Amino acid sequence: MAVGVFDSGLGGLTVYEALARRLSDTAFVYYGDNANAPYGVRDSDDIFNLTCRGVERLWDEGCDLVILACNTASAAALKRMQETWVPADKRVLGVFVPLIEALTERQWGDNSPPREVAVKHVALFATPATVSSRAFQRELAFRAIGVDVEAQPCGGVVDAIEQGDEILAEALVRSHVEALKRRMPHPQAAILGCTHYPLMQKVFQAALGDDVTVYSQADLVAESLVDYLIRRPDFRGSGTVSRYLTTGDPVSVSSHATQFLRRGIRFEAA
Repeated sequence: MAVGVFDSGLGGLTVYEALARRLSDTAFVYYGDNANAPYGVRDSDDIFNLTCRGVERLWDEGCDLVILACNTASAAALKRMQETWVPADKRVLGVFVPLIEALTERQWGDNSPPREVAVKHVALFATPATVSSRAFQRELAFRAIGVDVEAQPCGGVVDAIEQGDEILAEALVRSHVEALKRRMPHPQAAILGCTHYPLMQKVFQAALGDDVTVYSQADLVAESLVDYLIRRPDFRGSGTVSRYLTTGDPVSVSSHATQFLRRGIRFEAA
């Protein structure tokens, strides 16, 4: 048994790396649906079906607990999966809530009414599908009031990262930040609402300015999972070796993953 980590492609490796650092004695199976990336331009039914197929593959690997390290899947598919599809003996968790809890300074499981928070102007950078779902705004409204969120759909960034084109990815990030700042000139905080985007975090920070707090999900999701496994240790699993699966070409995906993570990583065919 192991803990599953699902993503549409390479972006979820940012979450996986944080999980592996924080839970070094836990085995993980990473599944990247690189053949169908990016998810951010697909409709909700397509995202739901692809995500279910990937999660089932992780269940086949003995992963009774799966983390959707993909904001698009978390936004467009997770709620429907949990309500209609996930069996009682399995768990599928998303990546939005830990981020929002950090932004609103609420502890995990704090179900008190929404309240005023210090941050009033938030920039959200995400895929077109995540932006159109308004899932971030919906989850935020459960916990905070009076927060202005300006969302920027970042078309093309995931494609550039998946193709290993760092120069194009950096140029697109700067363009999307400029577009958002025309509508919200002085954000207090910025949310990188796609797990691919931490690979470009320094570019986002430079374009936004040092006075903007940039929230990235990887470490926050890792801390949340540690808390979850303390309460549900039966989902940790007993495996000792982590694996990496892809629906794309394993050689190409391994090369791009190595390029961005700056260390060797070998994918197998899913």
